Amino acid sequence: MKIDNSIAAVVTGGASGLGEATARALAAKGARVAIFDLQAEKGERVAAEIGGVFCEVNVTSDESVDAGFARAREAHGQERVLVNCAGTGNAIKTASRSKEDGSIKHFPLDAFNWIIEINLVGTFRCIAKSAAGMLTLDPLEDGERGAIVNTASVAAEDGQMGQAAYSASKGGVVGMTLPIARDLMSEGIRVNTILPGIFSTPLMNGMPAPVKDALAASVPFPKRLGLPHEYAQLALTMIECGYFNGEDVRLDGAIRMAPR
Repeated sequence: MKIDNSIAAVVTGGASGLGEATARALAAKGARVAIFDLQAEKGERVAAEIGGVFCEVNVTSDESVDAGFARAREAHGQERVLVNCAGTGNAIKTASRSKEDGSIKHFPLDAFNWIIEINLVGTFRCIAKSAAGMLTLDPLEDGERGAIVNTASVAAEDGQMGQAAYSASKGGVVGMTLPIARDLMSEGIRVNTILPGIFSTPLMNGMPAPVKDALAASVPFPKRLGLPHEYAQLALTMIECGYFNGEDVRLDGAIRMAPR
């Protein structure tokens, strides 16, 4: 797929981090970009800078996602590109014993479900609704109607302590990539997923410098955190390369996460 001003795109989580970098990269190639996010101030700023539109969207809500797609399509037309970057995480052990009084507690199930709802169900919600819209498009010369890129994590394959919910959610994104690509193959819609390693994002940048330095040193090569534009570069390759379909690709400097 050639990315130019004939292409409308939606980027969830596009107000910051990996999503922002991808929104900017798409816009730099001419695409008309809609940003879905809950960070209204940041989202409006980025959208204004790239000539796009911001839609305040909660990916856990059907109504919110429907309203976001309606606004994006009113502004730019039906999207041919969807990049799912919206997500979050937590760190809670499955079960643990208090060092203070020996009391035992387990991972609260509402906290577990919250991560699944955002990272896994939210991603699928956006995929299903976007794909349904893409089916209304006339195919391009090669029969293609759209391209979807999802964001998982290396935690899908080597999650650390406390990451049961996060790893399960991201593992689910990996697990559904090929079946969705197969569901949509006769309609000319491709689906791929990126598994980022340790990236320089707003969440990571809030950590103390010694922690970030230690994380960077743990990467085999290059010994640094990943840069958001490198994620965007791979996302654009997945969109532009017509033979890229049904794949889950690690982008991690060859790191394999330790237990903690």
